[in-house]
Amino acid sequence: MSGDYTKLNLADVEDVAPANGFGDHWEARAARRPLGMESTGAVFFRIRPGMRSPFTHRHREAEETYVVLSGSGRIKVGADLHDVEPLDTIRVAAQTPRAFEAGPDGLELLAFGPHHVRDGEAVADDWTDAPER
Repeated sequence: MSGDYTKLNLADVEDVAPANGFGDHWEARAARRPLGMESTGAVFFRIRPGMRSPFTHRHREAEETYVVLSGSGRIKVGADLHDVEPLDTIRVAAQTPRAFEAGPDGLELLAFGPHHVRDGEAVADDWTDAPER
């Protein structure tokens, strides 16, 4: 490692989902701090088979990009639902609510975009707020 770059395996980043009460829905490995990122955020998500994101969220300022790594499922962007599969890449503008649902094999994805302190917020949405199916 040098001051010019950082190499890290995302499997080595702490899964923060259990500590936040979401371990039954997904893994969430936030890599911004471990990678020493100053202005970019990156999170690896592994959504458990058949589960949805535990909440719908949006950002006030940050545009986010999601890349599906493996598995299948759906993304809800605003009021629209789209099937997703490996290598699908979805850009979501700031202010636009989004959430994911994993298919029968689960869904792994990488989220990244600019980091703004306290920029994200949960949004009420029947799709994620409904009781477990």
